[in-house]
Amino acid sequence: MSALIQASNLHRFYGDTHAVNDVSIELHQGEILALLGPNGAGKSSCLQMLCGVLAPGGGEIIINGVDLLDNPNCAKQDIGYLPDKPPLYPELTIDEYLTYAARLRRVKKSQLNPLREQAMQRCGLENYNKHLIGNLSKGYQQRVGIAQAIIHQPKIIILDEPTVGLDPIQMVEIRKLIRQLGEQHGVILSTHILPEVQAVCNRVQMIHQGKSVINKKINELKQTDQVTLRLQNAPNLESLKLLPKVESIKETSNGYYLLSGKELHTSLTEISQYCVEKNWGLLELCPRENNLEQVFLNLTSGEDSLNTEPDAA
Repeated sequence: MSALIQASNLHRFYGDTHAVNDVSIELHQGEILALLGPNGAGKSSCLQMLCGVLAPGGGEIIINGVDLLDNPNCAKQDIGYLPDKPPLYPELTIDEYLTYAARLRRVKKSQLNPLREQAMQRCGLENYNKHLIGNLSKGYQQRVGIAQAIIHQPKIIILDEPTVGLDPIQMVEIRKLIRQLGEQHGVILSTHILPEVQAVCNRVQMIHQGKSVINKKINELKQTDQVTLRLQNAPNLESLKLLPKVESIKETSNGYYLLSGKELHTSLTEISQYCVEKNWGLLELCPRENNLEQVFLNLTSGEDSLNTEPDAA
């Protein structure tokens, strides 16, 4: 399947500052990509370049097979964008505002009403269509912002900080909406809320000082080369070193062991069978996972490796 977004070797300069330095971004349908990084890393510049709001200083952006720089009007038809500050008009009702947004997107008159109703329904706004935007809660204003981004049925939805300032209940509702959108669209989500990434995204790309420092699926990012083993009848360490794929072993507390090895996650069945055959009283065999917050801190603080020594059980 061809990519909805194929952005290659993007650069952006602000005077002498190289804000975006050779960043490539790819997005496919059905994928929710988290674009992470500290303040000033270049995330918003990347999003604005992908949307055609900001011209890149170098590189190529292909939107659903169309070159954004050569044919911007055609390429932008497949993009829905919610900036960090939603472009709302508080004096308008939701109906009026979404009609205005649809006309900006050149939605045909025959499709305007059904697409507006569909956008409101998907965003849970169907009972608020006559309400003034200025009288809505922050959560519902964010819903209106998302509705304007999807009203023209784009294949790509780009959301910059969509849950900032929301209460916990509103966050849960918006996250649910983003997951639903991710089933039919390709979604890029920029956020500082790391639990949000784990809740809705299936791939993470981190940018630090203008450069892409990691680009992995969530499950790959969380995966480590370590396994926690708990035994009732613990043997000596030399015997445990004979376990399949184990390269090193450390006793963390009585009966608890930390196994390390590059292919450990592929040999859990063999390890459990070995422990049973030796009558060691297998009580627990659990792969260790990287903490996304620690991964973020390590990568953006210049450390070369992920956290491989989480607290012992």
